[in-house]
Amino acid sequence: MRILVVEDEIRVAQAIKRSLEAKNYLVDIVRESSAGLTRARQPKYELIILDLMLPGPYNGLDICRQLRTEAISTPILMLTALGEVSDKVEGLTTGADDYLAKPFSIKELIARVGVLLKRPKKHLGSILTVDGLELNTETFSAYRNGQLIKLSTREFKLLNYLMHHKNQIISKNQIIDHVWNAEAIILPNTVEVYMGYLRKKIDKAFSDQPKLIHTIFGFGYKIGISSDV
Repeated sequence: MRILVVEDEIRVAQAIKRSLEAKNYLVDIVRESSAGLTRARQPKYELIILDLMLPGPYNGLDICRQLRTEAISTPILMLTALGEVSDKVEGLTTGADDYLAKPFSIKELIARVGVLLKRPKKHLGSILTVDGLELNTETFSAYRNGQLIKLSTREFKLLNYLMHHKNQIISKNQIIDHVWNAEAIILPNTVEVYMGYLRKKIDKAFSDQPKLIHTIFGFGYKIGISSDV
C-alpha cells in the first residue's frame, strides 16, 4: 500500500517514512502545499498523512476541503501542532478522517494508519457543489471559496434542497413542501424571507463573486451561475 505524507518538517517526515516502511508500506513525501494537493489527487495512494501548517498557498484544511469537493475519498490523517478541541473539530468537518496532535507517538500513528486502511472505501455523495459553493450533508457545513458560512437549520435545509436541484427552477410551493413540516402553515412570504437570509450569506457576503441564487419572476427560484431561464 502506498501512503502520501505531506509534511514540511524534514525530521518528522523522515521519521514517519522510516516507521511506515518498516511495516512494509510504500511512502512518498511532499513538503510544499501546491505539490501536495497535486499528488494527493492521484488515485495510487491508499492514505494521506497531511500536516495542517504547510509552506505555499494552502494549508492542510484547504487541501482536505478541496479533495473532498472533488469527491476524492482517500482517507486523510491530519497532523498539527494545535491541540485544541476547536482545531480538531475544524479538521474533521473539512473531511479529515482522523486527527493527531504533535508531538505524537510513532506507535500511535502506525496504529491509526492501520485502522484507517481497514475502513471500507467511502463514496462521497454527501458533498454538493455549485461554482465554489460547497455543502456537506454529513457534517452540515457550508463553504464558499473555502470560507465557512454559518447557517441555521432551516437555512441549511433550504440550501440543501436548492443545491440538489441546481440550475432547475423551484417553485415556492415545492420549497414549502420539502423544507417545512407538512403540518406547518407556511405562507409564500416566509419563503421570500429565508431566501433573503441565504442571499445575504451566500451572495452579498461574496460581492466579488457571481450571484448564485436567482429569482425567476412568476416561477420561483434557482441556484446556479446564470439567471437565464
